[in-house]
Amino acid sequence: MAAANYLRSEDQFLCSICLDVFTDPVSTSCGHNFCKNCINEHWNTSDRYLCPMCKKVFNTRPELHVNTLFSEMVVQFRQSAQQKASSSSSEQQVSKPGEVPCDVCTGTKLKALKSCLVCLASYCETHLEPHLTASRLKRHQLIDPVENLEDRMCTKHDKPLELFCKTDQTCVCMLCPIFDHKTHEFVPLKEEYEGKKAELGKTEAEIQQMIQKRRLKIQEIKHSVDLSEEDADREIAEGVQVFTALKESVERGQADLINTIKEKQKTTEKQAEAFIKELEQEISELKKRRTEVEQLKGSEDHLHLLQSVQSLKTAPPTKDWTEVSVRPPYKGTVVKAVAQLEETLSKEMKKLLEDELKRVQQYAVDLTLDPDTAHPDLILSDDGKQVNDSDVRKNLPDNPERFSKCACVLGKQSFSSGRFYFEVQVKGKTHWELGVARESINRKGDITLGPQNGYWTIWLRNGNEYEALVVPSVSLSLKSRPQKVGVFVDYEEGLVSFYDVGAAALIYSFTGCCFTEKLFPYFCPGLNERGKNSGPLIISPVRVN
Repeated sequence: MAAANYLRSEDQFLCSICLDVFTDPVSTSCGHNFCKNCINEHWNTSDRYLCPMCKKVFNTRPELHVNTLFSEMVVQFRQSAQQKASSSSSEQQVSKPGEVPCDVCTGTKLKALKSCLVCLASYCETHLEPHLTASRLKRHQLIDPVENLEDRMCTKHDKPLELFCKTDQTCVCMLCPIFDHKTHEFVPLKEEYEGKKAELGKTEAEIQQMIQKRRLKIQEIKHSVDLSEEDADREIAEGVQVFTALKESVERGQADLINTIKEKQKTTEKQAEAFIKELEQEISELKKRRTEVEQLKGSEDHLHLLQSVQSLKTAPPTKDWTEVSVRPPYKGTVVKAVAQLEETLSKEMKKLLEDELKRVQQYAVDLTLDPDTAHPDLILSDDGKQVNDSDVRKNLPDNPERFSKCACVLGKQSFSSGRFYFEVQVKGKTHWELGVARESINRKGDITLGPQNGYWTIWLRNGNEYEALVVPSVSLSLKSRPQKVGVFVDYEEGLVSFYDVGAAALIYSFTGCCFTEKLFPYFCPGLNERGKNSGPLIISPVRVN
């Protein structure tokens, strides 16, 4: 019964020196138990004889006695442990495809729990027991089970790979430095492992930082979508409001038109009724007269007839209806109503364009001209905001960025995403070109403006000829000459729009553009023309109207 109680405590059967189950247990005179080899080796290497447990000092080397009862209990414990191990092994999982099998199991291979880098073998729970209990095997390095442990052996010398050749960046065995890598630099695997682990830590941190940046970008994109949705809702609301007002205006115009036509029709009908009434009254009188004439005509009294004829002649004359007519209402009523509607639409369109101009002006950027791109005939102001043609060629280096034949210049700033807007004063000029150009445009020799060549521009020629430079070019009919031109670009939308800033009017838009390069603002002040076109193009600060 007492033995059964002891079996419940594994610690009772572990040597305090080797921490393993007792082997040949012996007892000291102070009553403590140790493995026979453990206590003898302990006293052999010590200058004093003392008990490792209670620290009692003995003057002479004590005699060791075998505790028969305790030895039997140890044997029973070992048998019980083996039975448990046997029972446990039956409950262990059989190795499945893709799992590392135990190298010791015969017959059915059980799933390995650990692999030993010293033994180069993998063990299930049962066969791993010696590595957990035997002192000699406890020093072996165990790792999570891995396949192909033979790959950890040097193929040339059949020795474990224990060193790292920094010269060849490969793992080698202890014999490789002697035979194959004599002049190379070596470090222990653990040292290289620590270094690579530190590098992986940095890489992990960098990857984590990249992940964080992308998460922030996702948040930014989602926020942009939310803002876009808000803008879309707001624009829809504004559009509904505008079209509702226009619809109401059209309905009012239609109602007014119908009422006006009906009123005119009523007036015509009243006039016709008056004419008819008057005519019917005259007809009644004429019938009465006709009766009198017929009676007088049938009279045989000579005197009476002659006397009555005189009274008939003095009767009032009837009205002349020859020129009297009823005309339909004037057809211009509809034209007038539509003209009024057109005027209303024009006012609403002007208001919309003013609002649109205010919106794009929010994307204003600060531009300066790039002197490295300017044609030698051009004069740039010190602040880089003005350019005009001098008719005098300066001696400048012909760098790849400079226009060699056309008197043009690009902005110093470039744009490869988003939206931007700038304004240029063109007052008093008879010739100019404005727009944007892609980075890879041809800058040498003759230039043909147009999207197909990387230019999205409009121009003025001969003081009053405005054109959009597409194929074929589009003549622009403007109500007034712009004094200041605004240029707006939406890179992702593929849109380039030009505005008459003073009139808050849209001049022209390039739509459906496909931008894949950097875009630069493009300026051409035109030739001097003996002073007729000497005024500069001026990049103006944007002031929201």
